[in-house]
Order: sequence, then C-alpha cells, then structure tokens
Amino acid sequence: MQEPVSAERKSDGSHSRLFGRDTWRWLGQQIFNRQNPAMYFDPLLETINPFWAQRYIPARVEAIESETHDSKTLTLRPARRWGGFRAGQHLNLEVEKDGRWHSRPFSLSCAPSHWEQDGTVTVTIKKVADGEITPWLLEHFRAGDVIGISRAYGEDHTPEPGDPMLFIAGGSGITPVLSQLEAMADRHLRNPVTLLYFVRTEADVIGGHKLQTLADSLPNLDLRIVAAEKDPQNPDHLGPQHLQGVNGLTERQCFLCGPPGLMEHAQNLLADAGVPDERISSTLFSVGPGVVVTEDAGGRVHFSRSNITVESAGDRRLLEEAEAAGLNPRYGCRMGICHQCACRKASGIVINQHTGQASGHGGETVQLCISVPVGPVELEL
Repeated sequence: MQEPVSAERKSDGSHSRLFGRDTWRWLGQQIFNRQNPAMYFDPLLETINPFWAQRYIPARVEAIESETHDSKTLTLRPARRWGGFRAGQHLNLEVEKDGRWHSRPFSLSCAPSHWEQDGTVTVTIKKVADGEITPWLLEHFRAGDVIGISRAYGEDHTPEPGDPMLFIAGGSGITPVLSQLEAMADRHLRNPVTLLYFVRTEADVIGGHKLQTLADSLPNLDLRIVAAEKDPQNPDHLGPQHLQGVNGLTERQCFLCGPPGLMEHAQNLLADAGVPDERISSTLFSVGPGVVVTEDAGGRVHFSRSNITVESAGDRRLLEEAEAAGLNPRYGCRMGICHQCACRKASGIVINQHTGQASGHGGETVQLCISVPVGPVELEL
C-alpha cells in the first residue's frame, strides 16, 4: 500500500511525506490493531478482488496434478508482490476454514526458474490422515481458486559447482530435493549427486516423472528409489548397506528431509560412517515433544499495545494465550520454524520449549508459538 503524501510541494518540486512508514504503522496499530490498516478492510476487498487482500499474499491455483493416492501438486500463480524464492525454501499456505485462519508450511517443489520465467510455483501436499487441514486442502481446492501464501523462508541449500552431494529423502520429504535438483539442472551443474529416496511402496513415489527427467538432465545423478515394503517379508529400510555404495561419502554435502525417525537414523548412520556434522543439513516440518517446563512456569502476561493482561498457568504457549485473549498476532507454522510470530518482549522471562533455554529479563525478540512465561512478562502486542 502506498504511503499518503501531502498536497504541499517542496521547493525542489517533490511532494513531502505526510506520514513516514513507522507513523503509518503506528496509526494502524492504534486504530485497527493492525500494522497495515488495509488489512482491516480485507473482508470487503476479498469480495471485490481476492488479489487485493493484505493479510496474506494471494496466489491463484492454476492447476492440480495427482502424484499418489494421497498427494497432489498445486501450481500457483502468486501476486506480483510475492518476491520469489531460493531452491529448498518453504512457504506457508494460509486458508480460512470454518471461520478460522490456518497456516501450514510446505516446501516449494520446483526450481526458482519457474517463478522467474512464467510467474508460477509448485507446492506438493501430502495428506495427513488425521490432520485438520491437509485433507481439507486436497478435497476443497480447484483450479481457479485463490489461496493465501507467505513469503518464502528457510536456507538456500543449492549446491555449489563441483560439490559432491548426497540427498536422503523419505515420503513427501522429496519436495525440497526436487527444487534443488531442478535448480542444479538449470545451472547445468555436473556435481556427483546420489539421491536415496525411501517410500513405502512404488505407488508412493512423489514426482516420479520429474525425477526421471532430472536423471536425464543431470549426467552425474545416481537415482536410487527404495520401496521399503516391496517385499513385505524382507523390508528394505535405510541401513549401512545403502551408504556403502556412495563413493567418497565423507566428502559429500548431505541433505536430509523426511519423517523425524528416518532423519535421526540417517544422521546416526552418517556420523558412524565418519561424515562430519558440518556436512549434514536437514529440513524438518514436525517437532518432537517440547521440553518439560519447570513448575515455576506461568505468570501474568501483559500485552502492552492492546492494554490486555491475562494470567497464564504455564500450560499454554504465548501465541495461544494471546489468541485466547482475543488478539490476532501474526503466525505461520506454529512450530518454531518460520519465525513469523516473532514478537518484542519488553520485560520478563520466557522459556523456549524446543531448547529449554530461558530468555533474559530485558527487551528481546521471542517466538510466541514456542515460548511460555516464567513469572510476569510484558509483550509489545
């Protein structure tokens, strides 16, 4: 949204600013409880043109392609203001279901060249059997619909020229690998690359056609798809035997993405094989149990900008406390990955439930979705 300008013209012929960006955000916060006042009018704007929405970045669903019995790839055309991405990054899909907004993280499954050349990107969604959102997404959306997305986030894992690579992926964990391999093909890289892709059965392979195309485009790609239950009597799960055939294993950059159990097992195997920790990176979209918080957890939480105070028992994270108080703070993955819920803490101590680390007493930025208070806390929200 453009900043308003005054009618007064400066001596050099330019218009002076009536409000700076910080002032405009302050007014929006005071009047509408939003940093961007245009978000207040989203319900009206969306009925006129969904691409005018401000609380998220709109993206039109151009096509939907079935990958397996429980996964589909969506081709999206984001609004021009989106900004693009780097290979291996992620975004959040933001949807309204039953009057409540939900946000879920997904990897982009194409190379950045798709966005650069024709303004589209792909996101592959695998149904979570007992999930609230992924089944609804796969059943509800059709080509032509508009969905909300976040800006891309996460590290850029695109290999450098000449770096030998090992990718270990499981199930839908192949999606960021597809993005990285396609980016390598676009750059005509000839790195030695081995991909170990583990699926339950051959019918569960995601991106099978793209993988075969990439195998033709990348002459040094060693593609190994392992159907773990092809022979139910002799299941073929990841083990030392799969790594023994990888030449120069300890010199490879290793990238892991898949279920937590597979990734932990892969890290242990790589460590046992002598691969240094600094050569191993991973992407994880689910988190294990939070660190047990001490009995001192809980306390008075004051949201200073809204002038609302609540008493926390320590059994809910700060994001949940804010929502229960009627506030609508920005959030993304709700798992501590995307940092969209970052908020300024003015005072007090909070504990990060992923690491168990306590904050300082003074001002600093904390993640609402993974933090609980220990004693009185003031948040600039």
